[in-house]
Amino acid sequence: MAKFVLAGRADCPYYAKAELLADYLQKNLPNFRIHKITLHPDKWEEWLADLCINNKWKHKRSPIIWRELLDRGSKGLLLGGYNDFMEHAQEYYNVTSAMMSEVMKDIAVENMQTYLQFKEEEENIRQQFNPLHIWITGASMPACYNLIPMLASGKVFDNKTDIWLHLLDHSQSQQILQGLKMEAEDLAYPCLRKVTLHAISDDAFLEADFVIVLNDVLAKGDQCAEDDICKIKELWAQYATLIDQNARKEVKVIVSGSAYANLIALVIIKTAQSINPHNIVALPTQLEFEARAQIAKKLSINSSVIKDVIVWGNISATNHLDLQLAKLYKYESSIWGPSSFSRPLLPMIYDRKWLKNDLVTEWKKRSEHRRGLSAAHSIATALSYWQQNSEAGEIVSLGVLSEGYFNLPVDIVYSMPVHFHNGIWQVCTHVEIQDDGKETLFQAAAELLKVKKSWLKL
Repeated sequence: MAKFVLAGRADCPYYAKAELLADYLQKNLPNFRIHKITLHPDKWEEWLADLCINNKWKHKRSPIIWRELLDRGSKGLLLGGYNDFMEHAQEYYNVTSAMMSEVMKDIAVENMQTYLQFKEEEENIRQQFNPLHIWITGASMPACYNLIPMLASGKVFDNKTDIWLHLLDHSQSQQILQGLKMEAEDLAYPCLRKVTLHAISDDAFLEADFVIVLNDVLAKGDQCAEDDICKIKELWAQYATLIDQNARKEVKVIVSGSAYANLIALVIIKTAQSINPHNIVALPTQLEFEARAQIAKKLSINSSVIKDVIVWGNISATNHLDLQLAKLYKYESSIWGPSSFSRPLLPMIYDRKWLKNDLVTEWKKRSEHRRGLSAAHSIATALSYWQQNSEAGEIVSLGVLSEGYFNLPVDIVYSMPVHFHNGIWQVCTHVEIQDDGKETLFQAAAELLKVKKSWLKL
């Protein structure tokens, strides 16, 4: 199979002549395929220069023709311009073109008119398309693979909301992202209107409504390791600056990950100063779900009926599991009530040794077995809360900028109990810290202050 690419200026007569010759070859030869790229004259030179730099070619005129050799594991083979294409057609296929110069010019004028008309129609369609722009950083991570179907299904946002997914990662990951894009498009969800791939550039996070941070920085044993913190400062200060410049001012940023989630959220808050700090949060929801799963296993129930589990502290290191307000709904026992009826969790578990030791030990171990599915679910759940509110009175855990609640230090991102209402989260200030958890809570705060101090010194 011979696969050729023909590119040229829309007003170029030689592009018009090469186009007709290519059409003739494709129509009459079973193993000849042509792909055309038509560009506006104002954009042609810059596009051609970039193409030649990337492929190490030398070519300065319209058109340019090359043969694709991807099926042979090689880059494209440059043929050249119109004359080179003519010679190739004559030598290999015994076909030539006898088009007169005047006809070439007429077709070039027609090509230009068609190009402008197509661009006008494309712009009209674009103006009617008003999607929700969702940017996902670290998009080559497994969590993104699991998250996309949840976003595209309409369960997080309503079924009438069009979604434009922007998948962003290092340039080395673009091949992985290309495969992910094709699979996402194959889902054929009506909400997913467009998927585009990005590496970091000046237009990153353009028009973003939501930014989902999938953190791929691996933590070391010492959470204050200066080399890790230096990498975070360098990368996320750059990202935060672009979010500040390019995203919508009401953008919402969710930081998810197993390492330095609190610090990354704080760096974004302090760098993107035009963004409301309440719109930038870190997610301990995965920890919350993992604890609920352990409790459900102990009671032989489904974890979805367990509510108001609180995770305090540093999402990535020292944290405290608080079950003082946790409730059970739809629990099979001698006492029944309507669906809104709940019972306190702690009296249902008589094994105090398990609560104090085994639960926490097993809970900490679960992070070793994460493969992205639970992270994706926690992100989707948090987005749902932000869009559709948490259930009436339900307490959820969220890493937010501390404002001095619970006698905690200000200006650190700290996981604490909140509830969502009308797209806004509010700290549940009525929650009391139990004596057995105070030491851990303030230890986590000291840990976060130490990390913040290291970041500010760099």
